[in-house]
Amino acid sequence: MTSTRRDVVVRTYGPGHIPPMLDTLADLWSDAHPELVDTPGGSTDGLSAPALRRQVMNHLKHEGFTLVAAYSHGAMAGFGYAFPSTPEYWYGELLPHIPQHVRAGRLMGLCELAVTPARQSQGIGSRLHAELIKAINPEWSSLLVRPDNTEGHGLYERLGYQYAGPYHNEPGGPVYDLLLLRVDSKPAAR
Repeated sequence: MTSTRRDVVVRTYGPGHIPPMLDTLADLWSDAHPELVDTPGGSTDGLSAPALRRQVMNHLKHEGFTLVAAYSHGAMAGFGYAFPSTPEYWYGELLPHIPQHVRAGRLMGLCELAVTPARQSQGIGSRLHAELIKAINPEWSSLLVRPDNTEGHGLYERLGYQYAGPYHNEPGGPVYDLLLLRVDSKPAAR
């Protein structure tokens, strides 16, 4: 599937297309997260281009895995990926604190959304998010974001996400902010 607007084209990919794209995804992710890449000897909370590659490969097994990529003049300018998820898998220890109506709804776990710095604040992240929502058709979307990621928090707040609580990927690991979005089921006005 392809959507066009101005000089950006968004394409949607399934699991079989991803392995050959891994280096490009990791390079773009590194470009979008210089604070993690340019931290010699500093803590990156386990976030790195090699960790992203492993994460993506592990997530390919999830039914409904979808990756969207934005291209500008033939070069990838951003990407995002998500998959339908069970509340038990996604929320882990926070599950008892998640409202029942949220646990009962179709859930999309948004794993990554990255846009190269030269193309940030141009609506690409919002378009990628909209394409993932369209492809997966969830009632709820949820994601993790580092508390210090002010740009990410700004985008997710504009998209309507709300803070649901602190979250640890692993015991003793870094704390992330768990964000939730109730997806509007009405078609967007154009």
